[in-house]
Amino acid sequence: MMDIALYVLAALLIVGGLAGAVLPSLPGIPMIFGGIWLVAAVDGYRHLGLWWLLIIGVLGAIGVIVDFVASTLGAKRVGASKLALWGATLGTLAGMFFGIPGLLFGPFLGALAGELASGTSMLRSAHVGIGTWLGLLFGTLIKLVLSFVMVGLFGVAMLLGGAASAT
Repeated sequence: MMDIALYVLAALLIVGGLAGAVLPSLPGIPMIFGGIWLVAAVDGYRHLGLWWLLIIGVLGAIGVIVDFVASTLGAKRVGASKLALWGATLGTLAGMFFGIPGLLFGPFLGALAGELASGTSMLRSAHVGIGTWLGLLFGTLIKLVLSFVMVGLFGVAMLLGGAASAT
């Protein structure tokens, strides 16, 4: 009975993690990995062995890193000043404390403020802010794709059974 409850919890973590791949208020990729690892543990690592978990974990780590740096890279792509890059980074961090609106607008506002502080025009600063926001959208798309790849690999490992995880 306890195994069933743990499998249900794992499924909820994975489904919630997929939602978190697009909802910035949820730590999507860590939730997905936590759910996958919980299934592996409850299953006694018969279907998901060390190599499967390492591959899925590396993909998850890439997704988390992309999530944090995407807006900064978007600002850099449009030729933002160093102050704008710092502003985008600080705006992303500060935005985490203000829910979805903060995560959506924090990087944009941070880059805009940083570019304005460096002495450029409002139009140029807005251009940098939009580049930052587009970087954030691109990062979310990559994070969503990696989330589905993680779940897909999990499904493949479960279908293949213990044969592929035996090393």
